[in-house]
Amino acid sequence: MVELRPVKAEDAAVLQQEAYPEMALNEVLNMIAEWNTHVFAGKFFSMFAIVESGRLVGTLSLFEHSHSCASMGPDVFVRERRRGVAFSAMQMALKEAAGKGYRIIQQQVRTANTASIRLHEKLGFETDGYIYKNRHNHDVLLYLKAL
Repeated sequence: MVELRPVKAEDAAVLQQEAYPEMALNEVLNMIAEWNTHVFAGKFFSMFAIVESGRLVGTLSLFEHSHSCASMGPDVFVRERRRGVAFSAMQMALKEAAGKGYRIIQQQVRTANTASIRLHEKLGFETDGYIYKNRHNHDVLLYLKAL
């Protein structure tokens, strides 16, 4: 069973190993402390641990863009992918976002990421099909979902 919970300092070693191998452990701990302030760039931000059967298998962020619109970013560890973990975590995060009063979730999905495209479509996100450039100059599709 998949659950979302706040990221804890105890998660640092696994996060370092699975997601941030280039960072020192104290840097990961500092990042977790920053995440737990729930603010990024002056807006609401929350990072959740994705836990399955008591094991940390990824993270999911929820970021406010405006009072009614947020985005979420699931990051399931490579060895844990393709088992429905991101789908379950995003379902829970959609409920969390609605509970916080957001009415729209927007996502940028790289055009080459077919697994993420399928995931978003399975969750009921819609796109206009137009290819945009993100801030890193990657080709992305904009997906939206009303809550």
